[in-house]
Amino acid sequence: MRLKKPTRAIIDQVRITREGNDAIIDYADAGIAGTRVTIGPDIATMTDREIIDLFNGILAAQERLLADWDKTVTEEPPGEKQIDYHEDSGQWVPRGGVLRCIIDDGGPEGEVTIHIDDKELSLAEFGRMLRVHAGWGMRIAFVPEEFISENPKVEIRKPKRPKR
Repeated sequence: MRLKKPTRAIIDQVRITREGNDAIIDYADAGIAGTRVTIGPDIATMTDREIIDLFNGILAAQERLLADWDKTVTEEPPGEKQIDYHEDSGQWVPRGGVLRCIIDDGGPEGEVTIHIDDKELSLAEFGRMLRVHAGWGMRIAFVPEEFISENPKVEIRKPKRPKR
């Protein structure tokens, strides 16, 4: 089961521990994910209440940013690179908010691979690339390869079942 995202909290709802410059915030409710906040050297003089106030301020700022998001994502034009390899992290990173991909089963023992531009990524590499968007959601639209650069029409309804 996926844990719920951290929510604003009062001091009685969490346990705060310190690890170096970080505060680890664990909720009493086991259904809510804990989190780590990097504060810096000031953490040494902060009370738990000050830490939770700082954390609640971060969540409030995130809520404001989300409310202001215009729901526009960028997509690299066809022919442009959609992903870059970052040597320092040893992983592929998306350049925009949309990826055009082809699913293949040509990996070892029929393993699924994902083709983005002229790169073939294993499921592990693809999954690691997605980590840069941890905490976000994604929608996947399956379309024939020939239509990968077009936005499909989306209908919200139950899928039609084939008649027997």
